[in-house]
Amino acid sequence: MKKTILTALAALLVAVPAVKAQKVNKEALLAKIEKSDADIANEKKAAKAATWLARGKAFYEVAVEPTKSIFANMEPTMLKLAVGEPKSTTKETLNGTEYDAWVYPYFTAYVKDNKVVTWKQSKWVLKDAPKKAIEAYNKAYELDPKTAEKVKEGLKQVSDFCSQVGNVGIDSGNYVEAADAYVTAFEAQSSPAYEKADPALLYYAGYLLTVDGSNNPKSFAKGGEYLTKAIDLGYADEEGNIYYYLFHCLYGQKDLDKGNIMKAKDVLLTGIGKFPKNERILDGLMQLYTAEQGVGDPADLIALIDKAIEDNPSNVDLWFGRGRIFYALKDYDQSIESFKKVVELKPDLFEGNYYLGVFYTIKGDALNKEMNEKQYSSQAVYDADLKVVNDVYKEAVPWFEKAHQIKPDDVDTLEFLKSICFRLRDEAGIMEKYNTYNALYKQVKGIE
Repeated sequence: MKKTILTALAALLVAVPAVKAQKVNKEALLAKIEKSDADIANEKKAAKAATWLARGKAFYEVAVEPTKSIFANMEPTMLKLAVGEPKSTTKETLNGTEYDAWVYPYFTAYVKDNKVVTWKQSKWVLKDAPKKAIEAYNKAYELDPKTAEKVKEGLKQVSDFCSQVGNVGIDSGNYVEAADAYVTAFEAQSSPAYEKADPALLYYAGYLLTVDGSNNPKSFAKGGEYLTKAIDLGYADEEGNIYYYLFHCLYGQKDLDKGNIMKAKDVLLTGIGKFPKNERILDGLMQLYTAEQGVGDPADLIALIDKAIEDNPSNVDLWFGRGRIFYALKDYDQSIESFKKVVELKPDLFEGNYYLGVFYTIKGDALNKEMNEKQYSSQAVYDADLKVVNDVYKEAVPWFEKAHQIKPDDVDTLEFLKSICFRLRDEAGIMEKYNTYNALYKQVKGIE
């Protein structure tokens, strides 16, 4: 009996014809829209919320139909089963990575390592279908607030679809289209029936336009608009990078209006006040203070952060930021003092111990450079200077060792340890340390 069933199933599978190519019934989809157009032109039908709910659904279906069967990480064989054979295949590079490009009538799928990574839509049934769907759902709610639950469900579908388009655009490099999709998702959620929109969608849009601005400066204006609105709505990403991106959007428009330089400064100052550990914001401030006349004295940054520390002396992030600012000013002693406070407050913080080792190393490198530029006529003076330099390098070792204890497989820490110990190999007990850390470095790097 079992064999008979399996045989019948096999025959059924053979009987199913292979899908030849992607099928999108454009005529049927547009027929639904034409019917909806006729319905809303009818005064009686146009007064009913159900008419507009149906219209919203019709436009949503128009929007999703071309790409509804593709998703990230699906296997290419599944794509063929769902959509059919591609019209052609070729090689294409996106963001520096080469993919197998499978060309279909409505999109190109990008395949790597036997997975669909992303895709680009090349053809639409109606490109403005998501916005039309939002308008229809909003009209349904306006006519009958009791439809709120159905309207919200429809708007969520539109928002989810647009968010997916945005996600795909990040990987494919279609930054402007991806940003527009995120904004449309936000518009769907901003509808009265939805209750509350997620400002993170505006953040994603602003970020993508900031990235696009490096090649297309016009994107900075829109990107700044979206990021500003996200902040006004109370949004901030976990690390505070939104302030750094907004700085770039404003600074990128400095040639259009010099006033944008001071606006960019104010954004960074606000950001560093809330996220003092953010290295991007600190770097942006140092860039402004050192590259633009009239912005201010870099020492003003120290006064700013010291005032914050005075109000909150146990804030590790503030001491971390202070150390980074002094590093940018090449005041390594103050960087070291700041990070000693970091590890005092949080002894097992990897970054605190690691950067203390780094700053001692940088200080040693600076002293070593000065020494190499001197001309010595006395061996005793040379030996004395060499001892000073090596003593600074020695100060770095215990901090790197503590960092290594916290994160044993960190290759940068091991590289610092082996390099410094090799330099100090003539010091008592240091050659043994070099052998240990050199062996660990090779092990982590996979060097025979």
